[in-house]
Amino acid sequence: GTAAAVAAQEANATLIVRTTTDTNPEVLAARARAEQARVDFERTVIRAPIDGVVAKRTVQAGQRVAAGVPLMSVVPVGQIYVDANFKERQLEKVRVGQPVELHADLYGKSVVYHGVVEGFSGGSGSAFSAIPAQNATGNWIKVVQRLPVRVKLDAAELAANPLRVGLSMTAEIDTRSN
Repeated sequence: GTAAAVAAQEANATLIVRTTTDTNPEVLAARARAEQARVDFERTVIRAPIDGVVAKRTVQAGQRVAAGVPLMSVVPVGQIYVDANFKERQLEKVRVGQPVELHADLYGKSVVYHGVVEGFSGGSGSAFSAIPAQNATGNWIKVVQRLPVRVKLDAAELAANPLRVGLSMTAEIDTRSN
């Protein structure tokens, strides 16, 4: 045991003879560990690319996560839009750019939001459903469909009375213009 200890001490002495604090292997290893700790610490802060509210969080404080794993959804509250579902026969005179008045059930009729029709969905909900509206004989079942109309909201009104994803609203489109 003593000979092995002496040999190890001589080997260590050979490694550090003629080294300075800038070239000593143990100092270099400690610097590398300190740098890695600094990088790990910087990675504990996650910055969202947009202002908003966290809607779905799947991570807890202190949890380690792998790169590429979804941690949360951030809803840009300053750019919230409404998908208003209208019956297809209500859309005959609806055009992009028309003004819309909306009320959120959250605030009642006292708060009015003003928006603009921005566009229409590519299809009704049933067009993309797992069960088509057609029976085994090939006959179509007549069901009045609802088509989502995208309404862009006024940012200043949203700031004054914030909304959240999933709230119920009523929308009235002024079809006299455009």
